[in-house]
Amino acid sequence: MLEMLRADLNDDGVWKVFVRDFIEYLPHRNERLRLTLTTGDLAGALDAVLSLKTSSQMVGAERLASLAVDLERSIRADTLDEADPALALPRLAAARFIRIKQCSWQTIHRLQTHQRQKPDNT
Repeated sequence: MLEMLRADLNDDGVWKVFVRDFIEYLPHRNERLRLTLTTGDLAGALDAVLSLKTSSQMVGAERLASLAVDLERSIRADTLDEADPALALPRLAAARFIRIKQCSWQTIHRLQTHQRQKPDNT
């Protein structure tokens, strides 16, 4: 996926900036997701998980995007079944967030490794 991104951006170094920005902002996305889930903020949690999902898909982090898709589905389903998102969302945080955080760190490591292996031709 990174090779496709690199080719789409004409191999001019823009892809490195794109990936670097994703890596830099991923901890902030994770923290926002954790905070909105643990505080029962339904609108914030949906926005945070959609941000994580979309940015992960754009950079080719399919496993992380898949975890975000699963969490988004659970948020929607569990908050429909339960009247109080303040009860459902913290349970989802406890059940799902650790995997997302672990996958995020693995993704960062792999992206950084890939960047170091592919020299910029500019």
